Amino acid sequence: MGRRVLPLDEVRADGWFERLGDGAPQFRELCEALGEKVVAFAIVAGVRITAVALDRRAPDASVVSFCLGDEEDEHQLPLGELRRRLASSLLADEPFPTTLSASPTAQELQRFIGYRYLLLAPLFGLTLCHLELADEGEEDEDVEPPRVLVDLGAARDLVPLSELRQLIKDRVRTEGQAAAGASPFAIDLNVVPKAAEANAAGQWSKTIELLGAWPGPLSMLMRTREGQELAPEVKASLARALGLLGTAYVELGNYEWAEEVLRLGIQWGQAVGGDATADLFRRLGHAHVIRDRHGQAIGLLRRALALGAAREDVLPLLARSFVARERFVAAAICVEEARSLGVDGEELEATHDRATEALGETWARFRAVVPASFGER
Repeated sequence: MGRRVLPLDEVRADGWFERLGDGAPQFRELCEALGEKVVAFAIVAGVRITAVALDRRAPDASVVSFCLGDEEDEHQLPLGELRRRLASSLLADEPFPTTLSASPTAQELQRFIGYRYLLLAPLFGLTLCHLELADEGEEDEDVEPPRVLVDLGAARDLVPLSELRQLIKDRVRTEGQAAAGASPFAIDLNVVPKAAEANAAGQWSKTIELLGAWPGPLSMLMRTREGQELAPEVKASLARALGLLGTAYVELGNYEWAEEVLRLGIQWGQAVGGDATADLFRRLGHAHVIRDRHGQAIGLLRRALALGAAREDVLPLLARSFVARERFVAAAICVEEARSLGVDGEELEATHDRATEALGETWARFRAVVPASFGER
């Protein structure tokens, strides 16, 4: 029984969503605020998002303004409800052609598979390689259903076209149900390592996608008996997650959000103490250094050191703030200790030069008599 194999190179839509965001900061900000899936679903469903009133404490309560298609009438829905309705609209059945011509055009292939599924597939990591279907003229009882070779990244699988559509629908349904039915305290700690990996790779938007909805529920959970009775290791994991999220906001320039998230993380971390809390004070201090709030940064960074934060991470930041506050002796000592710990770099050298230049020959004569010495701590 013969089969036709039709490549889908010209019709698949790999990377379409990423290309929309190239060179468009406002598009990226919208994705960070609403989540990439919501923005992508809106585009596929023909919904134009026009404005967002963001609620950072409870993101799903954020009010989203939008228009349908080419209409000018504006509608508003909470983010959680909009996500559910977008998913519902993408689950609606639609008719498809049941046959293809001998040499189908790209448009015919798109209609046969479904425009919607071609756009949704790459959102879930599915690459459609080719379409296989029976040769024309075969008897109906002998005809196998059309199948699509799907690249899943680590493997490839030949999937009946109807099952592929159902698979994509299931993924869309999961996205919608997760928004509509999740408990406000349903926090999945399994995503924290994924967020750590995203931060390590500089994928800040990915971290926000994973953890951006956590601050609101965690703020409420902290005030409940359920939250107070959580195990120390769980509280430490929550603090670490908020530290990762706060860092992502810092790297993207959302400093106010970062500070709010990091302060919430400190509240969770102080219940258990240890490295997690020290690191949160360091991260919050770093955010203040970037914003030239050096007086506040000094207090936070000193607190980080007192709690056991890695000195090589804190001292360069502390030196910058001391220089900015014209506390040059303290800055010079911080730089010297950082150097003794193996820290180097142009920024540290610039801080050292500013401090020693301000101190002049007096500092050089002092160090000639009293050399720098930093023992084991």
